[in-house]
Amino acid sequence: MAQARKADLNYRCPQCFMRDIDMDMFYDPEKKEYYCLRCQFHGDEKTVLEKNEEIRLKYGYMYRRFSMEEFEDFSHD
Repeated sequence: MAQARKADLNYRCPQCFMRDIDMDMFYDPEKKEYYCLRCQFHGDEKTVLEKNEEIRLKYGYMYRRFSMEEFEDFSHD
């Protein structure tokens, strides 16, 4: 997930973010890829954006309120 600041645009490490750790990635201009100091994840911008898009599925229903009837429907399957 991108983080908006007045300076540069920072990306969060997808592997760390899946484990609920908010870790910014660093950019290596020689290799033209982003890397994480905590978990050694690395990849180009396209890879980082794809992985972060997968993480959005985890929080897809975060703002939806479910009724008890909806949960009972799932328990009978």
